[in-house]
Amino acid sequence: MTVEKPNLKRMDNVGIVVESLDEAITFFSELGLTLEGKAMIEGEWAGRVTGLGTQSVEIAMMVTPDGHSRLELSRFLTPPVVADHRNAPVNALGYLRVMFAVENLDDTLARLRKHGAQLVGEVMQYEDSYRLCYIRGPEGILIGLAQESSNR
Repeated sequence: MTVEKPNLKRMDNVGIVVESLDEAITFFSELGLTLEGKAMIEGEWAGRVTGLGTQSVEIAMMVTPDGHSRLELSRFLTPPVVADHRNAPVNALGYLRVMFAVENLDDTLARLRKHGAQLVGEVMQYEDSYRLCYIRGPEGILIGLAQESSNR
């Protein structure tokens, strides 16, 4: 019996809708992502993809240092935003968080706190593998940070 492999090549990006594109770009740049580009996505064709009808969306594509992962930040001009999940608790259904691996968790937290990041709970050690925490970034976006333990 032959099992077909999925036709999946990679995960291209994770999208997050924000009110302030500039603040989000600054925050994620401080985290270590690089702005790959900005664009205005407009018109009926774009709305046919999203199901929103005619739309106008400013996007910024951020890329991780290894070049393998991207974060698409979107600011909708039209139609207006209809829901707000930014302050949903960690156990809410749907989008939860984006997790980033960092070299130095304490240094990363100190730098991001200067940009309004707030620790959700505590920095915790997971077995002998990682130090982990959740933070609320710009506009309350939930972000996970993980530092691999040196004894691995």
